[in-house]
Amino acid sequence: MLLGIDVGSITTKIVAMDDKGDELIASFVTRNEGKPIEAIRRSLNAIEKEIGNGSYITGVGATGSARFLAAHLLGADIVKNEITCHALAVIDFLPSARTVIEIGGQDSKIIILRNQVVVDFAMNTVCAAGTGSFLDHQAERLGLTIDEFSNLSLKSKRPVRIAGRCTVFAETDMIHKQQVGNSIEDIIAGLCHALASNYLNNVGRGKEILDPVVFQGGVAANPGIKKALERELKTSIIVPPHFQLMGAIGAAKLLRNKRDKKSSFKGFDIAKKEIYTRAFECDGCGNQCEVIVLLVQGELKACWGDQCQRYSSNKKELFIRWEKEQSQI
Repeated sequence: MLLGIDVGSITTKIVAMDDKGDELIASFVTRNEGKPIEAIRRSLNAIEKEIGNGSYITGVGATGSARFLAAHLLGADIVKNEITCHALAVIDFLPSARTVIEIGGQDSKIIILRNQVVVDFAMNTVCAAGTGSFLDHQAERLGLTIDEFSNLSLKSKRPVRIAGRCTVFAETDMIHKQQVGNSIEDIIAGLCHALASNYLNNVGRGKEILDPVVFQGGVAANPGIKKALERELKTSIIVPPHFQLMGAIGAAKLLRNKRDKKSSFKGFDIAKKEIYTRAFECDGCGNQCEVIVLLVQGELKACWGDQCQRYSSNKKELFIRWEKEQSQI
């Protein structure tokens, strides 16, 4: 059985698939709430309950913004960026796909595929306008659940114009539109159109967006955003059944050609141990890398973040530096 985990900025997704990477056996999604280690712990416990603790894991793949944390913690056999994992999952889902729109909790990306090969991509990690965290905040401000917020835009008859190029301007404009008496439905629909336009003008700028277009990530659950993107692109958009899990699915699928059936997976019991991270700034050169250290049961296990791999490739050097850091506390 293969495990794929995608630890993003807002949520952690984990999947269990058969050894061929064809069948999704189990999955779990949880919010990080600022504690990715706890989210990974919950994910492992949940997936273990679904598949049984006697299941034999032949491979683990990790992706997402906290992929190195997940990889060192679980003992991942492969660690890949989100572009690679999302693209692979889409290619298996729809081999003819030529454009992938992915909008997650705090970032968004576009992937251009030609003949099942990634030929271009772009990411937006500067502004959160249009991402899941921004939409969650607006729903909460309006006293709505995210599901209510998502569906209300479809009831709009006259969407209003909202400034969607910045989260601050968008929220200010929404408040103004409320004060002058516009309906919530029209305001939300206007916001969806503004955010779709913002995405295409920033993330999709200069990209050749061709059919078929696949829309995934947590925001793909919002029919208002989907409708707005279809309106802007003048084409229909396909949302995969497991739109929120595509990164984790791709991470698991990367392992399907793994010949060695023995995995580096540290076992489900790792979730029951005391785990925490610490950081120090390396002064070895001008890069001044922030080195992240992983400790399990108080024991130094791994580190990452050093661009020259001064510590991650030399355990002795790491221990010496860590002891120095501890002595200064």
